[in-house]
Amino acid sequence: MPDTPRRTPPGRRILTLFAVGCLTLDGVLLVLAGLWGRRLEYAIGGGLCLLGALLVLHFWKRHRRSLAALAAARRDLRDEARALRDLIRR
Repeated sequence: MPDTPRRTPPGRRILTLFAVGCLTLDGVLLVLAGLWGRRLEYAIGGGLCLLGALLVLHFWKRHRRSLAALAAARRDLRDEARALRDLIRR
């Protein structure tokens, strides 16, 4: 198994960024429609869409950090198992 860290497949990154982009666009347009039409419901909905976009980004970064921690733990466990095998073979 190579020691190079695995990168996120581009399809997953693109899908996440597409979702964030759509939520952001919807949020901005709804806020503008709410301000322009003086409709509080639209502005609140737009704010919720913008909040949703921020939450998607936050949890995506958190997920990537946890995957990196898991990869580091797997490497450490592999190195420890290799050291124990070498010790047994002596």
